[in-house]
Amino acid sequence: MSSTPPSPRPDAEAEAEAGTEATPRPVRVRRLPLAGVLRPGKPSDIWFKPATSVVVATAVPNLTLLALGRLDLVMYTMAGSFCALYAHNFPYAARARVLAGVVAGMTASIAVALLTASLTSSAAVLVAVGALLAAAQKTLCDATRVGPPGHLIFTFISSATLFAPQSLGQVPGHLALTLAGGAVAWLVGMAPALVRPHGPERRATARALHATAAYAEAAHTDATGPGAERARAAAAGAVHAAWQSLLATGTRTVQARRALARLVVRAEEALAVPEAADPDALRTWAAGLRGTGAVPRPRGVHPGEEEELLGVDAELAGPKVPLWRRLAPGCPLLPVALRTALGCALAGYASLALGIGRPYWALVTAASLYQANVTLTWNRGVQRVVGNLIGVLAFAAIAPFAHLGHAELIVCCLALAFGAEALITRNYWLGSVCVTPMALLVTEFARFQQPGELILDRVVDTLVGAVLGVAAAVLVTNRRAADHIEKAIEATDRAREQAEAGLAGRGAVEPARRRLTAALVDLRAAADAAAGEWWQRALPEQRVLAAERAGHRTLAATVRRLHGHGGENGQGTRARAGAADAWEGARA
Repeated sequence: MSSTPPSPRPDAEAEAEAGTEATPRPVRVRRLPLAGVLRPGKPSDIWFKPATSVVVATAVPNLTLLALGRLDLVMYTMAGSFCALYAHNFPYAARARVLAGVVAGMTASIAVALLTASLTSSAAVLVAVGALLAAAQKTLCDATRVGPPGHLIFTFISSATLFAPQSLGQVPGHLALTLAGGAVAWLVGMAPALVRPHGPERRATARALHATAAYAEAAHTDATGPGAERARAAAAGAVHAAWQSLLATGTRTVQARRALARLVVRAEEALAVPEAADPDALRTWAAGLRGTGAVPRPRGVHPGEEEELLGVDAELAGPKVPLWRRLAPGCPLLPVALRTALGCALAGYASLALGIGRPYWALVTAASLYQANVTLTWNRGVQRVVGNLIGVLAFAAIAPFAHLGHAELIVCCLALAFGAEALITRNYWLGSVCVTPMALLVTEFARFQQPGELILDRVVDTLVGAVLGVAAAVLVTNRRAADHIEKAIEATDRAREQAEAGLAGRGAVEPARRRLTAALVDLRAAADAAAGEWWQRALPEQRVLAAERAGHRTLAATVRRLHGHGGENGQGTRARAGAADAWEGARA
């Protein structure tokens, strides 16, 4: 669960308006919150997609192995099957590549784990390799922005594989099973394209329309209040995500992309000029994107719209940011990678010292905690402990039925996998209530075990992993968080200058505006991440506010330029046409 970022102080806002910077005050320790950490939120609008996908992708190999009498191999097919959890927000052209990359990454992780397990039985070495693998998986998942569930599935599977008895001769066969499970997951993830080929882009566009409608309403009520500021940040993120989704559709769906791009243009217009937006019309267009019917088409074409849509086409051929740049020295991911490696190692070695037979549970607990900053990591730690403690009670209740036979065991695991995905987007601890008994049941495919022993080991490892994981997050400081804000401010200023140059006729306005939107999203993310860090110097709150406000003013100017809003004073006119007449039902 992501926590709401702290609102800027009123004195900071006043100083930003006046263009002054307050005298820096060192910030040493930030209070770790408890209120709201366990509060359920709204579920994801596509929670059922990963839930059903992982059930189907897991059931096929599990039932096959049941028929063959080889359920002891479930761990290896499940490694590939769990890849079905990924990439559900990506357009299908991009999803095919991302899912293939996820399967390749999972196979590589399993290969490292299998080879290590076959070459050594030293628990100390296995914990060290597991900690390094967890750090690498966390870094690569964050750098590639693969999305939820991120590195956690990789770490869970590879860490368990490290501690499974192995020989070199078995490695090729076990890797083949992982690839087979991954192939099933790839097919399951791509199957909806046959029914709704543009579903992900339509959903991303609908989210942008809903978010900008909420911002327009908040701006109409109190344009300078904290609620409007939060709504603007959320709307900017949703608009940016919609553009990214459209730019990832490839070059074979130009007509469909342009139809959706027209709606994203309207959402961007509402973001930049909320006083001229009609929230009812925005929501009506969003509702029209459900299903497979015609894409709603706004009445009339604004000046400059066709040039903007051509600009989207041209941007598809633009250069991409290589992965190595995101992993260069000094990148924001380094402190989190170090926290992951240290926390996982400490948790694993502490579990060994306590005589726990499954130290990878403590390692995985620590790996699951690390978020963008210490405060969010603390939140995840509380959620993990609560969810796991309730989860072991659920396991105690489920175990008698699961022990009736292997078929019952498979049914329990499938039901828990579905429940985990149904609940985890509401709050992480709710998902953990299902994930914990599922993880315990997975260990019983080879042989049934005493529930009491499993429960005790899991409780101890959960507490050890959570305490040492949070401790590592506090010990590994991120003193450069303020430096990343400075870089984000500079990037925002450069993007704003490019957009202003386009307004002056010295460049293209359309891609410059999208770059400015992306820079503003990155600036807000950097500021929110730094706000939850410990042991750092005072943050440049006033400069962040000033850069955001200047950037959004420039965005408004580009919208007025392209879409013909307003007169000499730059004020837009309200364009409420009524929800019933807001769009035409013509197919694009």
